[in-house]
Amino acid sequence: MNKDMRDLAGWAMETAKAAGADDCRASIRSERSVEISYRQRKPEAIKEASQRGLSIDIYVNGRYSSQSTSDLRRDAMKEFITNAVAITKLLAADPYRTLPDPKYYEGRPDVDLGLRDSVYETVTPEDRHTMVKEIEDACLNRGGAKVISVTAGQQDSYRESLVLTSNGFEGYRESTGFWAGAEMTVQDEGDRRPNGYHFIGGVKRSSLPSPAEIGVQAAERTLDLLGARKIDTETLPIIIENRSAPNVLGGLLSAMNGRSIQQKQSFLAEKKGQKIGSDCFTLIDDPLIVGGLGSRLYDGDGFAARKRVMIESGVLKEFYVDWYYSRKLDWEPTTGGPSNLVIPPGKRSVQEIMKDLGRGILVTGFIGGNSNSTTGDTSVGILGRLFEGGRPTQAIAEMNIAGNHLEFWHRLAEVANDPWPYSSYRTPSLVFTDIVVSGV
Repeated sequence: MNKDMRDLAGWAMETAKAAGADDCRASIRSERSVEISYRQRKPEAIKEASQRGLSIDIYVNGRYSSQSTSDLRRDAMKEFITNAVAITKLLAADPYRTLPDPKYYEGRPDVDLGLRDSVYETVTPEDRHTMVKEIEDACLNRGGAKVISVTAGQQDSYRESLVLTSNGFEGYRESTGFWAGAEMTVQDEGDRRPNGYHFIGGVKRSSLPSPAEIGVQAAERTLDLLGARKIDTETLPIIIENRSAPNVLGGLLSAMNGRSIQQKQSFLAEKKGQKIGSDCFTLIDDPLIVGGLGSRLYDGDGFAARKRVMIESGVLKEFYVDWYYSRKLDWEPTTGGPSNLVIPPGKRSVQEIMKDLGRGILVTGFIGGNSNSTTGDTSVGILGRLFEGGRPTQAIAEMNIAGNHLEFWHRLAEVANDPWPYSSYRTPSLVFTDIVVSGV
């Protein structure tokens, strides 16, 4: 643990209490990030940023406020905190705003989640530039004469945070992140200029594929968009590619949130314990995956992290309910939001599934769209490839799928064996049957 951060957060709490706060939560955060991008084999952007700051939640006379500052000189902080307490006393009372019951802090796992890459400090500017150049070169070489432009980039970051509360919580976290990829535009028929991309990330630099592989993937995903056209409206099976599955999950998750439920904006509010999807649909929230981009030992309230089955064989088991909304709903709290979301993988590859389906659409991306958390209605544009005889035949565009989540997830027929490893959403490709795909 960083002793300086610990001392500063403790001093901030003492200062708030001395100014009249009943309770408080002090958070110290520090972050450094480096970002490099290349275009036309020349640097387009080179950015390095560092920031450090204090956030303090103040509870006084049944009132609450959250204040932040980046000026960590103690004389400036003392004035800032004193003023923050005085301002909080002027706000309207909210009896539901309190620090959590300390019993929810208990049981924190004593494990190393592997969220910090020890090589971070040894990565040089030359390493970063070489990586981006190799990504761009591979993308340009694979794209050939069709290429109009390529922008390749990488970003890495180091984050450190410490949280203390006046009722006994103490938490410290270090993490690193590495991201790399490329965006490419190519010339198609007429004035069409498809734009594609491939970006991936991980906690450790060694978890990323080679720069050449990243660049080739960005080029191939863009070239797959050439010749795209819409087909006649048809009811078809669709396969939503692993990396795109989070887009359809998002509308469901928004309705599983305590705030949506309390505000009467959730179509799932009365569905706990009921079947909302097919037997193939199991969704697990697992904050304890080693090296997971969403891994954590505690959440934003300080609740000890634990694995939760949110949906099991289509049955809704849990909601995301933080301390504040648990009090407003008079429910037992769970956790405020997702960590690592896992849909357990199946046994077959996408290629094997396509062969069995014969004709359908492999959805590789979404365009726009919306999802209504109150009704469950959703509509979204899709990109992808039509497959026939189990083989991709043509790119499709200007197509749309629409429906309701309570019907859509019942049509989940199979889960592939390819969970996407470069996200906190570890989703495999998802197979849905009898989906109306229409031109727009």
